[in-house]
Amino acid sequence: QVQLVESGGGLVQAGGSLRLSCAASRSIVSINVMGWYRQAPGKQRELVAVITRGGSTDYADSVKGRFTISRDHAENTVYLQMNSLKPEDTAVYYCNAKRVAYGMDSWGKGTLVTVSS
Repeated sequence: QVQLVESGGGLVQAGGSLRLSCAASRSIVSINVMGWYRQAPGKQRELVAVITRGGSTDYADSVKGRFTISRDHAENTVYLQMNSLKPEDTAVYYCNAKRVAYGMDSWGKGTLVTVSS
């Protein structure tokens, strides 16, 4: 397993930007997929963006063109750059790490993002 700690959340006005960070407790080089998920009040947790070990990315339709996920193996950190934020982006954002072949599915405790209109 790996421990994940998110940071960078906060209150921002609509149209603004935030960068979330997910720091891992060990090397992430061998972790197949790392991703960001979010859960808004009263809603289910949903996928925001994922990035593979090789750098391939995928995004939810709602954030395409606005959010960018990246991973820094030297820093053992995954980032989520969020631009043109909207009130509907308000949620707790969680970092996730998966190594399917090893049954690893680790989650951070989340960081709150609030976008005011």
